[in-house]
Amino acid sequence: MSETTYDAVVVGAGMSGLAAGIRLAQFDYNVCILERHSAIGGLNSFYRRNGRNYDVGLHAVTNYAPKGTKSGPLSRILRHLRISWDDFGLVQQNGSTIAFPGVELNFTNDFERFETDVAEKFPKQIDGFRKMVSGLVGYDQLGLGSADGSAREYVAQFISDPKLVDMIFCPVCYYGGAREHDMDFGQFCVMFRSLFLEGFARPHEGVRRILLKLLKRFRSLGGVLRLNAGVKRIESNADESVEKIILDNGEEIRAKRYLSSAGWPETMKLCGMGSAVDQRDIGKLGFIETISVLDKAPKELGHDKTIVFFNDSERFAYRNPDALVDLSSGVICSPNNFAYSQPLEDSMIRITALANYDLWRKLSPDEYKREKLRFYEKTLESAARFVPEFRRNIIDVDMFTPLTIERYTGRERGAIYGAAQKRYDGLTPLKNLFICGADQGMLGVVGALVSGLTIANKYVLSE
Repeated sequence: MSETTYDAVVVGAGMSGLAAGIRLAQFDYNVCILERHSAIGGLNSFYRRNGRNYDVGLHAVTNYAPKGTKSGPLSRILRHLRISWDDFGLVQQNGSTIAFPGVELNFTNDFERFETDVAEKFPKQIDGFRKMVSGLVGYDQLGLGSADGSAREYVAQFISDPKLVDMIFCPVCYYGGAREHDMDFGQFCVMFRSLFLEGFARPHEGVRRILLKLLKRFRSLGGVLRLNAGVKRIESNADESVEKIILDNGEEIRAKRYLSSAGWPETMKLCGMGSAVDQRDIGKLGFIETISVLDKAPKELGHDKTIVFFNDSERFAYRNPDALVDLSSGVICSPNNFAYSQPLEDSMIRITALANYDLWRKLSPDEYKREKLRFYEKTLESAARFVPEFRRNIIDVDMFTPLTIERYTGRERGAIYGAAQKRYDGLTPLKNLFICGADQGMLGVVGALVSGLTIANKYVLSE
């Protein structure tokens, strides 16, 4: 049985794993990233199908900052990874909408646009809204600390109209909510800032541009990436430290420090500690997403919004649905509707909605195929209430369910945002094993990159 030794090993070549690997390699650590699949990216990857390129996960990069900005998460990432602003090639959104019964709120990357719309649509709430926002501005979104209080309780101190509260939580939850109905106050601060105070952007080439730039940087520093290198188990010794990693092919990998972006319950099970995993550690929220390729750009069909967050009920219910899919709310994204100087090669509409993993899992293979087709049509029908009709212009389709996510990422129950209970300190029961990524508490592309940097700095480079 062969054996290889490194200074540090990172499990998972997603955003957080790549960021951690780059950071360590910059300081001459001999680093290996192990990835169970044949492609990098994890929850934010890409693939090619029928001659077209598709993003997985990425609607938009949040936490946008204009070139030259010195503060904020994006600037910190670029500085610490020694990547130029132009390398990511981020282009701002055209503008997005939150659509509820009888009212819409529009926003861009200029926060004043959102604030003005709130003042116009909810004039009695604007003073409280401004006070709420002022309380979020000073929150440190770059550290390891947590603020576990209820975000809804915090917002309720300032805003009394339940519709405005729900309209704020709809995009925040859909783009980072791991808990039903609510989220930790600290995460709410991060998400609100990233969506509304900083905003959306996207590279013209999609997520592949960011991933390939990160991979090139990692390899230029001597980092080792091993694809198709699934971890079978993580073995510990008597002093409660990881001794070695056993790969699916039987190979043994040893290191001084280990970082895992595979998720908390997934990592604990690899360590043989599955019995210690609490039910709160396993994510309960899953999603379906439909991708429709069009024969015309969305703007030609009268749709110029980048993202539409919609809800057709008086109250917004963010929870594991009782049916296969909850079509009462969702997200409609057009990757074409960013301020690109050149049009994208393909025109697309992507629609996301809450889905019940357990019900999808119970289906037979034939039932699964049939329900995918049925809910593709029903999801488009639901979305057509909030954007101009586009169904007659569809020329190609794809769709994923929570089972797709579980299969290709290894995330239990296909829970994209991981466990409701985060491990903000990144610690595990093993002295030299640390968690980064979604279950450490940082979500989205920028959040995952921050997590990888933070954990590498705190627990490896600090020594």
